[in-house]
Amino acid sequence: MSGQLFNKSQTSRRTFLLRAGLLTAGILLNGCLRKLGGRKADYAHITGNLRGPNAKAGHMLRDKVPLPSPTGTSTVKTLIIGGGISALSAARWLKNNGETDFKVVELEDHAGGNAFFGTNAVSSYPLGAHYITLINNEDKKLIDFLQETQVITHFDDKGLPFYNEYYLCFDPEERLLINGHWQNGIVPDFGVPDADRRQIERFFKMVTQYQQAKGNDGKYAFTIPIDESSADETYRKLDNISFTDYLKAEGFDSPYLLWYLDYSCKDDYGRHAKDVSAWAGLHYFSSRRGKAANAEPNSAITWPEGNGWLMKQLRNQISDHLLTSHMVYSVGLGQNNVQVKVMDLAKGTTSLIIAENVIMASQQFVNQKLLTGITRPGVDYSRMNYAPWLIANITVDKLPSPEKGMVLCWDNVAYGQPSVGYVNANQQDLKLIEEKKVLTYYLPLCDKEPRLSRLTAYSRTYDQWLDIIIPELEQMHPEITPHIEQIDLWLWGHGMISPAVGYIWGETRRQAKEPIADRIFFAHTDLSGISLFEEAFHHGINAAQQVINKYHGA
Repeated sequence: MSGQLFNKSQTSRRTFLLRAGLLTAGILLNGCLRKLGGRKADYAHITGNLRGPNAKAGHMLRDKVPLPSPTGTSTVKTLIIGGGISALSAARWLKNNGETDFKVVELEDHAGGNAFFGTNAVSSYPLGAHYITLINNEDKKLIDFLQETQVITHFDDKGLPFYNEYYLCFDPEERLLINGHWQNGIVPDFGVPDADRRQIERFFKMVTQYQQAKGNDGKYAFTIPIDESSADETYRKLDNISFTDYLKAEGFDSPYLLWYLDYSCKDDYGRHAKDVSAWAGLHYFSSRRGKAANAEPNSAITWPEGNGWLMKQLRNQISDHLLTSHMVYSVGLGQNNVQVKVMDLAKGTTSLIIAENVIMASQQFVNQKLLTGITRPGVDYSRMNYAPWLIANITVDKLPSPEKGMVLCWDNVAYGQPSVGYVNANQQDLKLIEEKKVLTYYLPLCDKEPRLSRLTAYSRTYDQWLDIIIPELEQMHPEITPHIEQIDLWLWGHGMISPAVGYIWGETRRQAKEPIADRIFFAHTDLSGISLFEEAFHHGINAAQQVINKYHGA
């Protein structure tokens, strides 16, 4: 799907944007005023498209479009709704525990959620999540999966894992363009005054202490999965203030440090530091303690297609149970079952699936539309904020040279820019020389509240997105435009949950995890407030285990 994403309610959306002052005779895009229509001559040679999740089907759910009555009925023991990491993890867990009577239904024509990926003639590339880091060593379930897929090849005599050298991010790993120079690493250093350096050092000393801190219940203050973190109020109360307010109270005011911490929140949460809780901000730095026999702590594990590689390992184990292009549009409780109405988007037909159990591995704002005649006490959907993102995969015939400082890395970031930079999708290639590359550029749309950012994003055309992306690329790589062959855009309207103040340890998240009538279970990173592969993986297992426990006991 390319071009215009919306095909309904254009008048009302345009009216809204006009009233908001976002759509006029020209459109102001991060300082670039562009007349509607026409294409810049500098961009004429660039091919590509603008795509995203199935907006048409999504709007059918949102607008409650009447659908024909189901014409057929089928039964299944367990139905999993959604095809992201949580859904695939739940399906794998069921199968590995002898439960084979299940189906996975996914609205898109592919599985993966925000671990989906694309491929062109040059490389595969991510369309969302693109790496994991070393896993905490006590996380046995995930360690087992990584060993099963040969991400972990073996263990040394101390029990430390060896990670597959082909998947550990090749050197050089990351660089930052700052003060006209590419420095090694993303923490600001080149040209940074001594007073700012001291603040940066003090911050990292503090989060190192938090990394080892434990609450009065003996649990780590911050860990993954987050539900295994300490319940000690000393730490949990940090969820009730913003990260920005916390940093101010702690005396951190270095613009270089604050830029880096804001970048980190944008990178992992899709929101500014002022919009996420202090607990979440500290969790970013203090939750990982993984050790390996052959890698430094916090080493990245990645593939050209990003987390799409991990997704494929999960999907391939349960592919016989997967139905894509199937839209669930109603989930209701029967007398002793769950009745689910589904539309086959390819055929345009509807059917009824009667299941003993349903695992809803879909986002909570979708669940709100699906659950029919069911209330969920304590679940306030308005407390759930979803960060929109724009991903651009940029194919270049080469990068201009020379550059000052560090050479091209896997992760490449420019200080003070709206994006969080780009990753080199070809970093893990084994070819010695390869001029053509795909650069995966990440732009969190976080300068306005999420709903307004979504509406603004959906109003933009392909060329108007180029007016945002290309000037930033030119700032990073002067004269790169003639070398750009193709830019493929992917717009995530609800890219991931973001950990707003009070959400992680609040009532809504706690209640959202609760099953309904011991028949409807939930699995998604919405139930964490943080969108990490590890969280999705564990939520899938937790939901599947709840189903298993019904039949075999806890």
